Amino acid sequence: MLEIKVGQGSCGISAGAGKVYDALQSALAEQKIDANLSVTGCIGMCFLEPIVDVYADGSLTRLVRVTPKDVPAIADFLRTGDASAVASLVIADEDSAFLSKQTRIALRNCGVIDPESLADAAAHGGYAALRKAVTEMTPEQVIDVIKVSGLAGRGGAGFPTWFKWNAARQSAGSEKYLICNADEGDPGAFMDRAVIEGDPHALIEGMLIGAYAIGAKEAIVYVRAEYPLAIRRLEKAIADAKAAGYIGDNIFGTDFSCEFRIKAGAGAFVCGEETALIESLEGQRGMPRLKPPFPAQSGYWHKPSNINNVETFANVAWIINNGGEAFAAMGTDDSKGTKVFALTGKIKRGGLVEIPMGKTLRDVVFDIGGGMRADKAFKGVQLGGPSGGCVPRELIDTVIDYKKLSATGAIMGSGGMVIMDESTCMVRMAKFFLEFTTKESCGKCVACRIGTKRLLEILTRICDGEGREGDIELLEDLCARIKENALCGLGQTAPNPVLTTIRYFRDEYEAHIRDKRCPAGECTALVRYAIDPDKCRGCSLCSRKCPVGAISGEIGKPFVIDSALCIRCGQCAEVCKFGAVRKG
Repeated sequence: MLEIKVGQGSCGISAGAGKVYDALQSALAEQKIDANLSVTGCIGMCFLEPIVDVYADGSLTRLVRVTPKDVPAIADFLRTGDASAVASLVIADEDSAFLSKQTRIALRNCGVIDPESLADAAAHGGYAALRKAVTEMTPEQVIDVIKVSGLAGRGGAGFPTWFKWNAARQSAGSEKYLICNADEGDPGAFMDRAVIEGDPHALIEGMLIGAYAIGAKEAIVYVRAEYPLAIRRLEKAIADAKAAGYIGDNIFGTDFSCEFRIKAGAGAFVCGEETALIESLEGQRGMPRLKPPFPAQSGYWHKPSNINNVETFANVAWIINNGGEAFAAMGTDDSKGTKVFALTGKIKRGGLVEIPMGKTLRDVVFDIGGGMRADKAFKGVQLGGPSGGCVPRELIDTVIDYKKLSATGAIMGSGGMVIMDESTCMVRMAKFFLEFTTKESCGKCVACRIGTKRLLEILTRICDGEGREGDIELLEDLCARIKENALCGLGQTAPNPVLTTIRYFRDEYEAHIRDKRCPAGECTALVRYAIDPDKCRGCSLCSRKCPVGAISGEIGKPFVIDSALCIRCGQCAEVCKFGAVRKG
C-alpha cells in the first residue's frame, strides 16, 4: 500500500503544508487512490518545505516545495507510478546530500514517524529501551551505561549526564523529581521544538529512563508556551503512553511508577537557567538561586531534582538499546556522540543538522549547508546564541567539540548556528544580542541588570555614528566586570558576543568609531547614498520612488541625492536599473 507523509512541523505548516495535506486528502478520496496519508514532523530540510514523502514498494520519492497546485500531478504519479509527472518536484541530488551526510540519533525518527501515533513510534522501537531498563537493569546499571556513553548535557553547559543523575540518585530522600528543560530561548535555535513536534515519545521514554535511574516518581516538561504545536503533540503522546501503561503505576509490572505533566512557561529566557526554571515551576518569578546547593541536592520544592534538556533525553533510549560504547565511538576524546544544530541566517540550506562531534564548522556550513546564499563571502558563524560568540572565517576549520569551540571564545550552546556573510555588520550583530539579553535579564543582580544596559548603550552609540575613542577599551572592561560578578549564566555569558566580535573584527569597530563608516553598509546612520553621474541615464525613477524627495535632477541628465534629506531607506538603489546608485 502507498504511504504518503506530509511534513507538518511548524516550519512545514508555515510554508503551507496544511493546505497541501488537505488537497491530497481530497484528491485521494475523489480519485479512489488506495493510499495511507499521514503527517510527520520536520525532517530537518526546512529550506525545502513543504515536503511530501511517497513510499511505494520499499522505495522513497521525496517531493519538495509542494503547493496545492502540484497535487493533480502527484495524484497522477500515485495512480500510474510514472515519476515523470512529478519530475520537477523531486528533490535534487545536491539537496539530498543535506541528510546523507548526517548521523541522526536524537533526530532518528523526526520526519519519519507520525508524531501523534504511539503505534508508529512503537514500530520504530519506541519504549523498548524503557522495558529493557526497568525489567533487566538496576538504576545503577543504567547510570553506568550513560557514563560509558560520555553523553554530556546538550543544553549548553556540556556537563556529564551520568554525574547529574548519580548525584540526584545518591541524595537522601524518597521524593525526587526529573525535569526536562524545553525552554528553548536562543534566537535562531529550534532543535528542541523539532524533536518534540517530530518524536515526542523519544523525549518521554528518555525521561522515564532518567526518572528510573534517579528514583523520581514525577517527571515534568517545562516548555515555552510559544510552542503550541509541540505542547499539543506532547500532551497527546503523554496521554497515549499513559493509556498503554508506559506512564503511571507499576510500569511493565515492576515497582517503578512515574507520572508526567507539562508546565508551559511564559517565555523568559532566564528560565533556561535551571534554578530560575525551578523558581518558575514553583510559581515564583523566574530568578536564579545561589549555588550551592545544586538542584541534585535541593531543587524543586527543595527536593533532589535532575534537569536535562530535550536533546539530552532524546539520546537516552538509543544509548540503552545500542550500548554506551556505540555512542562513545562517535565524536572526539573530549566530546562523545552527535550534536544537533539549527542552521539559520544567510545560508543556502537552512534547517536541522545532526553530526558526530569532531566534524568541522566547514563541514556543516559548506558541505551540508551549501554555503552562502547568492554565493557571497562567508564572514562568520555565531554559536550559542546570546550566550555564545562569533567564530570568524579564519577559524572555519575549527573542530566541533566543547573544548575546541570554547578556545575560540564561542561555546557549543544548545546548538544554534547563525551564519553571516560579507553584508553582516559585526558591531550591529553584537548589538542585536545585547538588546536581547538586556531585555531578558531578570534584574536580580546589578552586574547583569545595569552592566548589559551600559554595554548596549555604547554599542548603540557606535552604530549611530557617535562612537568615541576609548569605547572599545570601555566595552572590554565592562565585559570583564560583568562576567566576573553576574549571578547566573545569563549575565556571565552575555558579554561573549561583544568580546568575540572585538577579538576578531576590531577593525570594524575602529571604522565605525574613527571613520564614521560601516564597512558592511548595515548601520543606517553611517551609510551614504550617491549617484554615479557616469552611469546615471536621467530616467528619474529613483527620484519618483524616493519617499522624502531627496533626489532631484532633469530628465536625461544625472540626478543628485541631497544627503541632508536622505533617510537612507535604500529604495533608490533597489529601483535603479543601471547600477548608478552607490552605497558606502
